[in-house]
Amino acid sequence: MTLDRRHMLTALGAALMTSTVHRPGAAEGAYDQRLSELERAGRVFGLHALTVKRGGRMVFEHYGVGVDESWGRPLGEVTFDRTVLHDLRSVSKSVVSWLYGIALAQGKVPAPETALASLFPRYADLWQQRGRDRLTVGHVLTMTLGMDWDELTIPYGDPRNSENAMEAAPDRIRYVLERPIIGPPGETWSYNGGATTLLGRLIAQGTGETLHAFARRVLFDPMDFGPSEWSVSTDGFERAASGLRLLPRDMSKIGQLVLTGGTWQGKQVVPAEWVKTATMATVHLPDGRGYGYHWYTGAFSGGNHPPLPWIAGIGWGGQRLYIVPKLDLVVGINCGNYRRPGNEQSAVGIAIVTEVVLPAVG
Repeated sequence: MTLDRRHMLTALGAALMTSTVHRPGAAEGAYDQRLSELERAGRVFGLHALTVKRGGRMVFEHYGVGVDESWGRPLGEVTFDRTVLHDLRSVSKSVVSWLYGIALAQGKVPAPETALASLFPRYADLWQQRGRDRLTVGHVLTMTLGMDWDELTIPYGDPRNSENAMEAAPDRIRYVLERPIIGPPGETWSYNGGATTLLGRLIAQGTGETLHAFARRVLFDPMDFGPSEWSVSTDGFERAASGLRLLPRDMSKIGQLVLTGGTWQGKQVVPAEWVKTATMATVHLPDGRGYGYHWYTGAFSGGNHPPLPWIAGIGWGGQRLYIVPKLDLVVGINCGNYRRPGNEQSAVGIAIVTEVVLPAVG
């Protein structure tokens, strides 16, 4: 998510001016041709990086040039390639899901059925309020806290937006925990970056490490990641919900773990049962998608094929990590469309997958 909305929309057009493309195994430029057609038609814009893996092998990469930022901090025009970090924004949430599963297997964080009241005793005054004592870690993982929280209808950058308000609060954890309970926990999904903030704090408390240090030790380094960054809030803790920056190739590795049941090169990195549970729809959203433990589920439809189920991490600005198990496929998309409406961001990602990638893989 971004706090800075001062850039002009027209600057995003620079992303289409120049590109660097690597095509290991891409047959006769099929990806290039389709991608160029969509760009010329104005249906794909602001694209910074595209990676496509099938069967664990990188089959296509595309890198562009465009205006970018790091959690609202302007970076100017950036020439992207395999060595340049990119914001994951809320795809960070899906990474936190893996980290929580790892920490849980190590006995360092509480199980989903654990009451939040027992984990944050510092805020004892809050637990006396009716309904709040029913909140569990499971409600945090599935974003079914029943809280008054709005990140979707109030734009990012507006101080009324719940994530922006949380970042401006002197105590981010208190801000999250004291939100009014407006519905029974466990019944209704509401997109909530504060939930991921709680998970990040539980991981830090349980492991005695910063979230980023824990991620490097148990996930990134074992999978041979390159450099990474995780922005830190004013309280000294990482912005778990949206602050991670990775290389595009490394973001694709996060998705590959869905297909391998949490293994990487024969080593179990994320517990297999956690991967299965986290990527299974626990709640069903009004738009037809599902939501598990910080992972979305859905299906691509249309064309000459039956609906293709997918699992995804989704982030503001056009960050997308799609996994299509039936095709052994991982598609990573990084864009700079931070000031575009959410529906336009989604349309770009869907067009890339359904009209560029799927036709090319057959």
